[in-house]
Amino acid sequence: MVPPRYPPKPRPGDRVAVVSPSAGLPAVFPEVYELGLRRLREDLGLEPVEYPTTRVLGADPRDRARDLTAAFADPSITAVLATVGGDDLITVTPHLDDAVIAANPKPYFGYSDNTNVLNHLYRLGIVGYHGGSVLVHLGRPGAPHPLTFDSLRAALFTPGWYELAPATEWGDQPNDWRDPATLADEPVMIPGEGWRWQGPETVVQGRTWGGCLEILHWLAAADRIPSVADLSGSVLVFETSNELPPATEVFRILRNLGERGLLAAFRAVLVGRPKAWDFDRPHTLDERRAWSEDQRAAVNRALAAYADDPVVVFDVDLGHTDPQLIIPYGGEVRVDAVERRISVRY
Repeated sequence: MVPPRYPPKPRPGDRVAVVSPSAGLPAVFPEVYELGLRRLREDLGLEPVEYPTTRVLGADPRDRARDLTAAFADPSITAVLATVGGDDLITVTPHLDDAVIAANPKPYFGYSDNTNVLNHLYRLGIVGYHGGSVLVHLGRPGAPHPLTFDSLRAALFTPGWYELAPATEWGDQPNDWRDPATLADEPVMIPGEGWRWQGPETVVQGRTWGGCLEILHWLAAADRIPSVADLSGSVLVFETSNELPPATEVFRILRNLGERGLLAAFRAVLVGRPKAWDFDRPHTLDERRAWSEDQRAAVNRALAAYADDPVVVFDVDLGHTDPQLIIPYGGEVRVDAVERRISVRY
């Protein structure tokens, strides 16, 4: 395994690639997408460059891979941002030109199904960034969440350490993209209760690996994840998707990773706040709290069986809930269970 290295960062005024290697949802929700592009230009000072499949729904995986490879190959492009996630990026990464990407490392921003690309870059020795979506975060109704935006700006432009902060309010009930009128309204938010810490009072510093838990399971089935030896001493970072996998499924996925020997490799585990509301499952606040409790219990059950007493932090704002903090993928994180602080190196 090649030790991950940080690619050069963009500067305001640079051209950045905007790609849809997963779902081409800009074709379905153009108003949300255009809002994200406008904020990318006006608020971050970057010039988005689109590719042939960026606004195409159901594009051939080979064409999407060709666009992603072209974004890395273009010397005028200094970062690559995914528009959104999806569910079939696992069919795209085999068609990437690894020699081109490895020779032209660039910061890649994405989450959810983009775990496929982040894991692929990790195996090529390139640090990526888990988080950031042109539709979801830059196109957020009302305005980008301040925590998301500050984290994204720092990850884009600023090297060095950045301290994460627990959200004082959070949400998992997005506005309906099918109604452009809702883009003016802030999403429903809930008072935050901070992170939940457990495990030894110690400081762990290591490189991160993980992503969307369901995608990690797919990658394991396809035998595309690093070895236990490669991940030894690392920090596992994971979250669950908007498909709302039940606690039983979360336990089974982690159990399977444990059987592979992976859970014992990690000295710390950062667990994203689970999304517990969706349009077809509009849970009440009490139901969402119960959902989160069940998820935490499932994680603890698996870690108790397979892990070697890691530091564990629950409800970190790094997944499918709002806000979303950017986490370097393959980069360094410091988990301080003494002072209860988490810092990442961008």
